[in-house]
Amino acid sequence: MTSVKPSLRSLPAWKALEAHYAKVRELHLRQLFADDPKRGERLALEAAGLYLDYSKNRVTDETLKLLRQLAEECGLRTRIDAMFSGEKINVTENRAVLHVALRAPKEASIVVDGENVVPQVHAVLDKMAAFADRVRGGDWKGHTGKRIRNVINIGIGGSDLGPVMAYEALKHYTHRWMTLRFVSNVDGTDFAEAVQDLDPAETLFIISSKTFTTLETMTNAHTARDWSLAGLGGDAGAVAKHFVAVSTNAEKVSEFGIDTANMFGFWDWVGGRYSMDSAIGLSTMLAIGHENFRAMLTGFHEMDEHFRTAPFEQNLPALLGLLTVWYTNFFGSETVAILPYEQYLKRFPAYLQQLTMESNGKHVTLAGTKVDYSTGPIYWGEPGTNGQHSFYQLIHQGTRLIPADFIAFVETLNPLGRHHDMLLANVFAQTEALAFGKTFEQVKAEGTPDWLAPHRVFEGNRPSNTILADRLTPQILGKLVALYEHSVFTQGAIWNIDSFDQWGVELGKVLAQRIIPELESKTELELRHDSSTNSLIQRYRKLKK
Repeated sequence: MTSVKPSLRSLPAWKALEAHYAKVRELHLRQLFADDPKRGERLALEAAGLYLDYSKNRVTDETLKLLRQLAEECGLRTRIDAMFSGEKINVTENRAVLHVALRAPKEASIVVDGENVVPQVHAVLDKMAAFADRVRGGDWKGHTGKRIRNVINIGIGGSDLGPVMAYEALKHYTHRWMTLRFVSNVDGTDFAEAVQDLDPAETLFIISSKTFTTLETMTNAHTARDWSLAGLGGDAGAVAKHFVAVSTNAEKVSEFGIDTANMFGFWDWVGGRYSMDSAIGLSTMLAIGHENFRAMLTGFHEMDEHFRTAPFEQNLPALLGLLTVWYTNFFGSETVAILPYEQYLKRFPAYLQQLTMESNGKHVTLAGTKVDYSTGPIYWGEPGTNGQHSFYQLIHQGTRLIPADFIAFVETLNPLGRHHDMLLANVFAQTEALAFGKTFEQVKAEGTPDWLAPHRVFEGNRPSNTILADRLTPQILGKLVALYEHSVFTQGAIWNIDSFDQWGVELGKVLAQRIIPELESKTELELRHDSSTNSLIQRYRKLKK
């Protein structure tokens, strides 16, 4: 996989796309729709329970053909097959990339280093289900015999963002007598606020850390241990009733006081940002039950199979990924807006930030050579309609081109009068306004004075996708997450980068470990940083109480 490949910019399809872009960059969506009255019906795909309208993109049939040709020339199909077959496509860490195995059915076979890993996956799922049933059914009791009513997940990065997003997204399906909270930040306020109104006798902590050494997670875990023991009479034996671990380090877990029988493992072929459907999702399973959790896995798997088997012209994730390449590398777009018109998906954009930017924020190819093209756009967003009264101004009338994905559902989980019709009307209106805008002539025809008219012109030609599903269910959530996982994979394959390592998070961690004792020391130390860092450390030491 690390063999030297032709430069991306030298590929025939890339050169053809450059020439094509020069021809179509000024083409307006108004003209594209006028020339093809059925464009909105024709440029739409339905697969795996999701409907994608991509007609409001600045593309022609030739654009789409050339993008698919680029995918072929970049070996996207080969890369897909390599991932699903367990090849070690994470080249810098020599690891397989098999989040798809986490949702494979029991009868599947996915081999890593000569071993079918699917039985291991289902053994952990069954263990999680048995534990979740005991807690949810009241059979698992705390140290004092009280039922567990509060669950706090302690993790960071993928061990936090996935569970938080899934809990919020699927809150409709949760037991409301159970309180779930999430602690990730090493800022003590995060922990203090999470436990402020809770009874230690009714609280269970899930410590999620593969190595059980992650600085932020273990700092919070030890604080949680102290808090629990302080409220439970100081008996160290209480830890085993109020703490479980999601980890692979049995020795460290046991040292902490957690019974290793209550340790839920996962594997080095599961990247943190791809782990929400592994044991990292234990808090999700506790919240929604194992049946709903398995339904979510079914949704993941259906999208996996669609991505693996569908031709590129009918492949939802491949199409989304290729469109992102089109805007990033040819139009110079730097961001993608994720706009879910569903309050339950309020943390979905934040989840996608890690998934996309930790994956594709890379500056060298698989072979280690510096790229000479853009990679990894910034993903961001908020739920609609809130964003309309916030940042949509910039998307509509600003100077930057910001492609946007609108996500909506035909049915609401909470029917209240006209609310849902009004919500969906805004989805359709926003994509229409972004695409077609309002001309100077239209503004003038409304009687607007000359001096004001320029301010009320909407240029339009702002691209968007609309993703529609029937309703937000666990299964649909799985499909949505997998859709973006594989879109990210597609982008990384085109850019010839390793989407599955994250060395960029390491340097700051290493330097922080060096600085911590310099802040805590009771005596003055000789500081060997740059003058700015030295001054900041000295000022902090001088002013802290």
